[in-house]
Amino acid sequence: AIAWWISRPLARRGARLTDEQTIFLRKISRKTWAFFETFVDPEDNWLPPDNYQEYPVARVAHRTSPTNMGLALLANLSAHDFGYISTGQLIKRTANAFHTMKTLERYRGHFYNWYDTQSLKPLLPLYISTVDSGNLAGHLLTLRPGLLALPDQKIMGARLFTGLSDTLMILADAGAAIPGITAPAPLAHLQKELESAYNSPPTTLVAARLCLDQLATSAAEVVAGIDADHENPAGWWARAFARQCRDALDELALLSPSTTLGIDGIPTLRELAGLGNQRAIERIAAIERLALQSGELARMEYDFLFDKERHLLTIGYNVGERRRDASYYDLLASEARLYSFVAIAQGQLPQESWFTLGRLLTTAGGEPILLSWGGSMFEYLMPLLVMPTYENTLLDQTYKAAVARQIEYGKKRGVPWGISESGYNTIDVRLNYRYRAFGVPGLGLQRGLAGDLVIAPYASALALMVAPEEACLNLQRLSAEGFEGKYGFYEAIDYTPSRLPRGQSSAVVRSFMAHHQGMSFLSLAYLLLDRPMQKRFEAEPVFQATMLLLQERVPKATAFYSHTAELSGLRT
Repeated sequence: AIAWWISRPLARRGARLTDEQTIFLRKISRKTWAFFETFVDPEDNWLPPDNYQEYPVARVAHRTSPTNMGLALLANLSAHDFGYISTGQLIKRTANAFHTMKTLERYRGHFYNWYDTQSLKPLLPLYISTVDSGNLAGHLLTLRPGLLALPDQKIMGARLFTGLSDTLMILADAGAAIPGITAPAPLAHLQKELESAYNSPPTTLVAARLCLDQLATSAAEVVAGIDADHENPAGWWARAFARQCRDALDELALLSPSTTLGIDGIPTLRELAGLGNQRAIERIAAIERLALQSGELARMEYDFLFDKERHLLTIGYNVGERRRDASYYDLLASEARLYSFVAIAQGQLPQESWFTLGRLLTTAGGEPILLSWGGSMFEYLMPLLVMPTYENTLLDQTYKAAVARQIEYGKKRGVPWGISESGYNTIDVRLNYRYRAFGVPGLGLQRGLAGDLVIAPYASALALMVAPEEACLNLQRLSAEGFEGKYGFYEAIDYTPSRLPRGQSSAVVRSFMAHHQGMSFLSLAYLLLDRPMQKRFEAEPVFQATMLLLQERVPKATAFYSHTAELSGLRT
């Protein structure tokens, strides 16, 4: 008990956001979920397509990766946490994804690096990416506790009205942007009804059904009063609100009988099952099957990716050539540490492999920080989407110093901050944006990082987990400068002079990438919903005995790596 108590994370200072900032972030959350709501559908076999780009040609990239799949599964769970979808929808979307995933060709438990989302064939070359497999395994094992908690949640909670409120705020904004329409009567009436339900949520099943009936009726009137053109943003959001209402009504109709003898208040699934409700019993069984499948899909063989002499994981494995890559993940400050942790927790890798990862330190703002290879936000913060952090540890100090250095560098270059791997303002022969890693000088071992200046809004979203006030202000700046679209923030803004048309100071990369949308959505949930994924990660029995690895302290004395040569060559 004492060991458990001292290993608990220290209480972190709560974010000091204004009400206006919280509303801003909640609207970004709802728009970000709209990406998954729109594109993860039967056409792509319930797998997330890699990206959607608006320019120069509007198109969906019908391919996906293990990282995309894992993030989309957790996006479903986050949408449920936010109140955007019902438990029934969460189960349906998860079951559909698992059904497809079980049919995909795999190698020793690993999913290949890329699949066509329509034919479901793996794309050549047949390749296993170590970090992609680790992301998927970690996300599946984080999903499992989330699923197992569902039977003990009320079948309709206050989050439903919070989620409806987020959608209605965006609808109101879109309606106000339509020329000649300021506040149509049906919309004003709907806002008043929802405000009443939000402030005084129904406390019985009968009251809940009446409340949702009223909201659904009013929503239908709003939809009827708005141009049916599917390109009309107000119409899209009106239909989205109506769908949320119908989804909640369907949930109540399915689970609650017309007479509710023996039930006071809003019951949980388990309480309904205890009263003999057959549909509740069947739903709990379905949830338990999905939780079991989560664990099964997370089982992968690791030995062929692990070099026993070096105690390091290789970058990947070419299945067609039966060849392991000659390069390795050898830095603790990389996205691969999630895979290392998961493999150790599953008993597939020795614990020594964690301590073989390089801990090369430099200083940023006078604070010690682990060096990464590319100096990107992705390398530092992606594992934090599910893994907990502990105050006064080497990793926690690194997160804070990395974000501080990103902020400093943005100020130095006179642009919003947030640099990571992303698309940039160059189009290939197929009219797709090109994509590669970018980083901040002083954080990465890679040279030449100062030669490009590409700002990725998702990097600031990741920073919400570390420096929420600064990250929110930066996101508000990006929004004010016009870098927001239908599905949240655009992929990137390229400020690199050599890639800009004459007379332009920047170019917007008008695309939305599934994994960056997923990272943004989980980061927003971390801040707005108080770390739901991290709590699930901590609750997963497989991980509990390995948590001490994340509590390594900052070394008292060490030699620091110098980036003097790189920094002296920087031109601002």
